[in-house]
Amino acid sequence: RLFAHWEAVANTHRVSLPRDMAGPIVQMTRHNQAREPVPYVTLSQHEKREEAAYEERQYPAGKWACVTKGEPMYEQSISMSFMKLMRYICKENSVGCYLGMTVPVLSEIHLTKEGTELEREVVTAYYLPGEYQQNPPVPTDPEIHITERAPLRVITRVFYGMTTEETILQEISLFWELLGSTDTVLRETYIVAAYENPSIPQRRNEIWFICRA
Repeated sequence: RLFAHWEAVANTHRVSLPRDMAGPIVQMTRHNQAREPVPYVTLSQHEKREEAAYEERQYPAGKWACVTKGEPMYEQSISMSFMKLMRYICKENSVGCYLGMTVPVLSEIHLTKEGTELEREVVTAYYLPGEYQQNPPVPTDPEIHITERAPLRVITRVFYGMTTEETILQEISLFWELLGSTDTVLRETYIVAAYENPSIPQRRNEIWFICRA
């Protein structure tokens, strides 16, 4: 039943779910409560009309497992990348065991010059748990690369539901309206942060605006 549920979700993303994903799905579900947050420091919080509108955070440097995909649809790219990362987390690594889930999983996106659509190439990244930061297990999949990412300062805003190209462009636009005119953040590169697995319908996400160095 669990596999059928994930399969239905995969279909909405226009990807097919291979049978060998059954094992990782069961493991992910079993360990769903034990998720390590990616470390960060809150620098400031901003409210609009008495609700939390957005906050500024600093993330330290760290090691991430990354997959780059350039499928016809954004949802296909993130789904295929996340399946690869799930296999890596669940067993397909040099220590041969479950590594532990961290949140959020990040997808780095780029807008076209016109700013009306996303470029096809998306980098999806999983932060290695604290115990593996110094010595990351080697992935058996050659498409997964372990990358040391520099410290990152971002302005973040929460949104809920599916992450499609349409919803992301909408969220970017709404966030710009909220921020107003500013040169302190990048205009062509953004990050989508996902806090729950794809099988949860009203899942929590964030859009991250990246502060200029």
